[in-house]
Amino acid sequence: MTAEIPAQTQEWPGRTDALDPRPDHGEESWTGRDRLVGKRVLVTGGDSGIGRAVAVTFAHEGAALVVTHLPEEAEDARETVAAVEAAGGRAVAVEADLRTHDAVRQVADRARAELGGLDVLVSNAAYQMTHDRLEDFPPEQVERTFATNVFATFWLVRELATELEQAGGSVVVTTSVQAYQPADHLLDYAASKAALTNLVVNLAQELGPRGVRVNAVAPGPVWTPLIPATMAADKVEGFGSTTPLGRVGQPVEIAAAFVFLASDEASYVSGTVLGVTGGKPVF
Repeated sequence: MTAEIPAQTQEWPGRTDALDPRPDHGEESWTGRDRLVGKRVLVTGGDSGIGRAVAVTFAHEGAALVVTHLPEEAEDARETVAAVEAAGGRAVAVEADLRTHDAVRQVADRARAELGGLDVLVSNAAYQMTHDRLEDFPPEQVERTFATNVFATFWLVRELATELEQAGGSVVVTTSVQAYQPADHLLDYAASKAALTNLVVNLAQELGPRGVRVNAVAPGPVWTPLIPATMAADKVEGFGSTTPLGRVGQPVEIAAAFVFLASDEASYVSGTVLGVTGGKPVF
């Protein structure tokens, strides 16, 4: 059971080592069962939170990884690589701001070079910032939110579709319960996640005949640096306690859904959104 979250704030983009309590990414709690042996995986936003947990659990399952991070997230990215190596895996950290098509193309090229192909794309990098009033949302923030969350996902799939087809691979996208239960202080973020949900369904129809599965995971409240780095302290206090399960989720609990969707166990699953929300509905 996760302890109740105390009030706290951080400067954006936040640091894992400053979180109270420290989140669980599966470093010790996850038991690998060889479900992803030999899989070549690209994880965007792999420095902390859900992305780090995906990298760590995938490493426990036998995957090789490239993880992207922003320049400000370099230290957390180094910790992710160390955690992957401690789990017996291999990971390369790549600094990248995915808001432009050129940056996405460079990441795709780097993933091909480091991994020799691609079996799984995890599009997880995201941006959010909260505001209390509609008029407080800066235009540049709205553009950044959609460029990071939606456009980058579209371009990544476009750039890597051939590799994924050759491998009979899969795409897993991080959406959010916000796509179904939007909060007014996350107007642009919630809208971007709703757009991603639609994109996943469309991509599954487009890429299914090419042998590529496309799915999404919709987390509920989960304890990551993004929370205290983008929310007021009073909104952080008790974060996740209003879910039916009464607590915040841990990154490793979200990563479990990614492991399933990336594995051969999900060979007939495509075009779906798997909610890991503590009981909040995703329909």
